[in-house]
Amino acid sequence: MYRISVKEGKEKQLVKHHPWVFSGAIDKVEPEFEKGDWAEITSSKGTFIAYGWYDERSHILLHLLSWDKNEKVGDTFVRNLVKESILRRRPYFSSSDTTAFRLIHGEADFLPGVAADVYANEVRIIISSRFANTFLSEITGEIFRLLKPQLIQVTADPLYASAEGLSEKVRYFKNGGETHESEDKLQNIQFIESGIYYEVTPGKGQKSGFYCDQRNNRNIVEEYAAGKKVLDVCSFTGAFTLHALRGGAESVDAVDASETALRHLLYQVHLNENKKVLPEGSRDKVTTTSADAFDYIRTIKENKYDLIILDPPKLAKTKNKLENAQKAYKDLNRVAMTKIKNGGIIATFSCSGAMTRELFKLTLAWAAADAGVEVQILETLSAGEDHPIRLSFPESEYLKGFILRVIK
Repeated sequence: MYRISVKEGKEKQLVKHHPWVFSGAIDKVEPEFEKGDWAEITSSKGTFIAYGWYDERSHILLHLLSWDKNEKVGDTFVRNLVKESILRRRPYFSSSDTTAFRLIHGEADFLPGVAADVYANEVRIIISSRFANTFLSEITGEIFRLLKPQLIQVTADPLYASAEGLSEKVRYFKNGGETHESEDKLQNIQFIESGIYYEVTPGKGQKSGFYCDQRNNRNIVEEYAAGKKVLDVCSFTGAFTLHALRGGAESVDAVDASETALRHLLYQVHLNENKKVLPEGSRDKVTTTSADAFDYIRTIKENKYDLIILDPPKLAKTKNKLENAQKAYKDLNRVAMTKIKNGGIIATFSCSGAMTRELFKLTLAWAAADAGVEVQILETLSAGEDHPIRLSFPESEYLKGFILRVIK
């Protein structure tokens, strides 16, 4: 176990349980670094702060994991963290209309770089840290022990794979161990969220193949869709589109850069219409366009849409990208505000962790001013309770959203 002391004045956030420690805060490491291992962290005066995982090959050198001096950190400790995270989701396992949800939410569940989602009888894990890669056997083993899924799929987050030295090869685990079964032999996963059916393909799709974090927000947006002409921008495979159709939308125009995603969107509309989840004729209400969202929204007619959904991908991947991302968020929302009907509704989102809620709100205010419109915030949105926000780790509040009314 490494013994690490932090510089004087650098311990303030650490004793408040913020889990990240960067190189500038570290004063001394003993013994000299060889490989990732557990560490005991103390203040400059030698006072115990926490136990953590230290790895100089990681872009975050030190992750703090326990502030209990009597804790015995190790493999069993990690397995217990996985177990506790799963047990906190117990209510979801008894739901009849939702079989997809977040199982482990990274640092918010005290497991750095681990995002795990349940899709019916399968689990998909995205790892973004060397810690997660090191303890992958313990993580998958505990999931198998408690849930007995048919399959666990593990991928490395491409945003962090290079920085963390992680392989981007998709890995599969069955019956408690890794399998080398080819992807073409694996079956598509069908699951339900809020009574709507979805399907994802093993090894394919963005992130884990679906965005469970928008579940509550999709239900909220559905309530605004009745009789509306809807534009779903950055639709991906159409979850917001499906909810708008179920909510009684007059029409939905879905726009995404991926033609593959749009084809899958139409498949899922057919799937739900066949299962009588969507009204008959729902497919005829949908048009799809493969285009860059920022370019396309400029081409639409003014006063055509009653409801516009703006759910772009993460535009600020890091804090040093925030300024350009803020300009992009402002531009996208400004154009939407000028195009929408008077009194129309915009559901707008940011999933950039570096964009705080207050900054996002300020960005929307600037967009409204430039558009020459008044905007009312009707609802404030965030991720569901399976994506908890850890107060000692504000970075865990990455998804922010607002329901806006535009008054011209």
